Amino acid sequence: MAVKDIRLQDVLRVLTPIWDDKTGTAVKVRERLEKVLAYATVQGHRTGDNPARWKGNLDMVLAMPGKVSGAKNYAALQLDDMARWWHALQGREGMGAKASAFQAMTATRSGAIRFATWEEINLETRLWTIQPGRQSSKIHASDTAKRIPLTNSMVALPDNLPRLKGSNLVFWSPRGGALSDAAMGKIMRVIHEANLASGAKGFVDAKTAEQAVPHGLRSAFRTWVADRTSFDGDLAEVALFHKVGNKVAQAYNRADQVEKRRHMMAAWGEFVQGIEHNDN
Repeated sequence: MAVKDIRLQDVLRVLTPIWDDKTGTAVKVRERLEKVLAYATVQGHRTGDNPARWKGNLDMVLAMPGKVSGAKNYAALQLDDMARWWHALQGREGMGAKASAFQAMTATRSGAIRFATWEEINLETRLWTIQPGRQSSKIHASDTAKRIPLTNSMVALPDNLPRLKGSNLVFWSPRGGALSDAAMGKIMRVIHEANLASGAKGFVDAKTAEQAVPHGLRSAFRTWVADRTSFDGDLAEVALFHKVGNKVAQAYNRADQVEKRRHMMAAWGEFVQGIEHNDN
């Protein structure tokens, strides 16, 4: 179809068959459609509203992704397997392994890691600041900048990385661009398969028995806070860049509690590495 002819019903024809059973894929397809059609509008190839827009459009006819029966959580590492997984990760070379280690310690999304730049990371103040709208950060352009406190272990990792001439990327691919999402996933898969080959049980989700994936590291962090520590749950939600409280509370409480989170993330880092820690 010509982009100028695409309407809401055409978008629904693509999304509806997979919305319930392949929700994660469907959400990504919708997001990509919205971006392509927005680009087409800016370039003058179409006019009018974007039929792939979610708010005030598709949300009126499709169920929220999180409420769809077919939706599921990302396969997460089991907490009792975390230190064993970390040890296996340390035996891997390459930028993908380093990026995975940084993701595990910071509990951030893989997109935030893959497109991290040296301008964002201040090793002296030990802060990683991601600006709104930054590529693959999942931080909306209308939101505020997100600050991630860096612990000693976190700082040591990028500080020892080789820098690529002509590139500002912290983690870069062999060809010089950003690491792909597949590269991050491959590290998890290779470690899992190698562990199985050694006669061990691999690294799988406790409920689904599926191989753990990079995004599941965030789930593992949240479970650790709830089940193994006395840290405040809202503090963990802030660390995950989730909204806390209702809109009124969000408007009045804009503190990101970065120093409190630094203490929590230091404890998490030690847990990941198998180091005993008392968070009290």
